[in-house]
Amino acid sequence: MDDVFQTASGTVRGFRAADDVVAVLGIPYAAPPFGARRFREPFPAEPWRGVRDATEFGPIAPQSAELPGAPVWSPGDEDVLTVNVWTPAAEGGRLPVLVWLHGGAYTFGSSAQPDFDGTALARAGLVVVTLNYRLGFEGFGYVPGAPDNRGLLDQVAALRWTRENIAAFGGDPGNVTIAGQSSGATSVACLMVMDGARGLFRRAVAHSPASVFHTRDIAVSTTREIAEAAGRPATLAGLEAAPPEALVAAADRVVETYRNDPGSGSRHYDPSLFAPVLGGDTLPADPLAALAAGAGREVDLLVSHTTEEYWLLDAVGSCAKLTTDQQLAGFAADFGLPGTLLDGYRAALPHAPVPEVHLTVFGDLLFAEFAARLVEAHAGAGGRTYLSRFDRRRAAADGTPVRAWHCADIPFAWGNHEDPRLAFLIGGAPTPADRELARRMVRAWVDFAATGDPGWAPVRDAIADTARIWRPGDQPPDALPTAPRALWADVAMPVLRP
Repeated sequence: MDDVFQTASGTVRGFRAADDVVAVLGIPYAAPPFGARRFREPFPAEPWRGVRDATEFGPIAPQSAELPGAPVWSPGDEDVLTVNVWTPAAEGGRLPVLVWLHGGAYTFGSSAQPDFDGTALARAGLVVVTLNYRLGFEGFGYVPGAPDNRGLLDQVAALRWTRENIAAFGGDPGNVTIAGQSSGATSVACLMVMDGARGLFRRAVAHSPASVFHTRDIAVSTTREIAEAAGRPATLAGLEAAPPEALVAAADRVVETYRNDPGSGSRHYDPSLFAPVLGGDTLPADPLAALAAGAGREVDLLVSHTTEEYWLLDAVGSCAKLTTDQQLAGFAADFGLPGTLLDGYRAALPHAPVPEVHLTVFGDLLFAEFAARLVEAHAGAGGRTYLSRFDRRRAAADGTPVRAWHCADIPFAWGNHEDPRLAFLIGGAPTPADRELARRMVRAWVDFAATGDPGWAPVRDAIADTARIWRPGDQPPDALPTAPRALWADVAMPVLRP
């Protein structure tokens, strides 16, 4: 197998990530989105001569996050629209392709995180593509006179790059699956209903999709807040004149304002400023409504979520700590949740303290309920749809609970559970039962990408009866008590309230 590949823009040389897998990193799929191209749709990548060394990840999108095991953004890094490919096949192969969209609240993260090393999935039979896209204000901030949802447009450009180039890496451009986690999973739902992405993929996987979308009014208001914090006018010229690092810092200041003000509404509880903006040319309709109306019916969909999503956000300190019944009632009021919903959760969790009730409700509000509605919308419109839940729970060596929290499923689905940098996500070193769980999950995800069948029945009418529950073989089959979904019947989504 050769380490040199020909793309439409030029020749690239990768390296052996394993004896039978070549990794090719940091390939531009679009031009740097700065200067005259800032706040615009992605432009084609500039071609190059000679052989481009592709052995390191490209720069990540502007952000202030410093994630374990991942690079950080530095002002001046501009070539941020790149893809990475892991392949086990030479040119002429026709393997199924998986294109991955990382999460991070549309604000942070990158394709260079250790969770997303594609070696294990490539060894299992996929050509894996991961990508960086614009985040934060650069990708999802409202800018007068500029297209909305530039991060989603970047993702579409990466899918077009995949269609045009993946055959050179042994992949089948007619058998592409898009997949993502958290905000990356919600991006998957958006792409399923976007006209610009139609025909670029056959299947979709959404891990823990998040329910928040923004109306134009919310997006405009957020831009005003960030512009004011940056000391700039909220105009195209004023925002273009602000360096990316100034807008990153300004957004961080706005986040802290919400975080420190319990009276600031729903954003106080986990201040996230960016989300896909509904109503424009890029994303005219709420994906739930569009899916229910039949958009994306031809795309096979696999939705997965964890059973204790919000415990991770609490553990890393990104959400408010609620300890009293009064705070819990205020939380429900700020999100427009009926009192009967809290009563139902208390009945289902009779001995749980306020913090646990809060985390359970918040996790269902942002993730589990939205995942269920995605499944129902797609299946109800005639799309082939699958659901799974990750419920790996145990006690760590020191007796603390190992939670089935947000992101905990990713190292298992990617086969990267042995990486010590991911020990925090999975609660320590994997056990033999964990390794068997990872083997089963990798096989299911590869089979779905290849054939559209992960190995269990698609959803028909009863979601609970057709969901695959992922647990290690040595874990008792008892389930975490949850409130009935009927409690959510009158709760509208998106959930963010101005």
